[in-house]
Amino acid sequence: MKRVLVISSSLRKGSNSEILAKEFASSAKLAGNDVELISLANKQIAFCKGCLACQKKGKCVIDDDANAITEKMKNAEVIAFATPIYYYEMSGQLKTMLDRANSLYASDYHFKEIYLLASAAEDSPSTYKNAQNGIKGWIACFEGVKFKGTIFAGGMNSPKDVNSHNDILQKARDAGQKV
Repeated sequence: MKRVLVISSSLRKGSNSEILAKEFASSAKLAGNDVELISLANKQIAFCKGCLACQKKGKCVIDDDANAITEKMKNAEVIAFATPIYYYEMSGQLKTMLDRANSLYASDYHFKEIYLLASAAEDSPSTYKNAQNGIKGWIACFEGVKFKGTIFAGGMNSPKDVNSHNDILQKARDAGQKV
């Protein structure tokens, strides 16, 4: 059994990336893992100030929801980041959360496996590459952590479009099952 954290960064209820997150999470749970799904919607997460005080204090000096989420990230063994693709990149909410998780760099983090779950209106195979590179860049700061893959739902123009694409939903389920 692994501790799995799924972070959904879409602010839209019923979004395609949120659906991917839920499919991944429920499959990982059915496989016997301890799973928590967190949505960044309605969370207060300020921008990183770049002060680096978190490196000494072990947590950010800004008092908002990011510290609690960062603590959950630290204790998870597997993290899946779900994001809509905006202008060929991860959502600003997810990028801000990753920046605010800077205290993890100097911590005794447990995560070893990272997944990306992404959706976009654009369906080109390269649509999610910048977001994937951003996640890989974040991972590069953490020794022993591996990028396990991307599940991409392209051509999703409206909320819940992914529900009519069982092949994509199955990929999210399969990835969750294998954590």
